[in-house]
Amino acid sequence: MLPCYKICLLIDDNYIDNFVTRRILESGHFAEEIIVRQSPAEAIESLRKGDVRPDVIFLDIRMPNMNGFEFLQEYDKLDDNVKSAKIFMLSSSLDPNDYKRSTENKYITQFIHKPLTHKVLEELCA
Repeated sequence: MLPCYKICLLIDDNYIDNFVTRRILESGHFAEEIIVRQSPAEAIESLRKGDVRPDVIFLDIRMPNMNGFEFLQEYDKLDDNVKSAKIFMLSSSLDPNDYKRSTENKYITQFIHKPLTHKVLEELCA
C-alpha cells in the first residue's frame, strides 16, 4: 500500500498521544515521513525556517503556552508558499465551541476526535 502523503506533521504536547497517533499513521501507511513536534511554537519555527514542508498536519487544540487556535493565528502569518498543508484538528475536546471554531477556520480541513483510527485514515485517503 502506497502512502497517501509524503510528509505528515503531528503537533501535540502529549507524549502518549503522539506515540499512539504515530503508530496508527505508520501502520496505516498514511505518510512516507511523520514528523512530531510537541510544541506548537516549535512547529511554527520549523515551518518558518523551511525545516518541515508537510502535506498534512494533525493539530491538537489543548496545549500549554500556545493552543491549536493560537498556532493557526501564527500559521496565518507565514508566507503563502508555506501554507499548503491540509490541517486536521485532532482533539479529545468535547467543547462545542472548539468544534465550531475549527469548522469556521479557513485552514482546518476537518475536526477529528481522538483517538485517530484506521477507518478515519482510510476516509482521509479516499
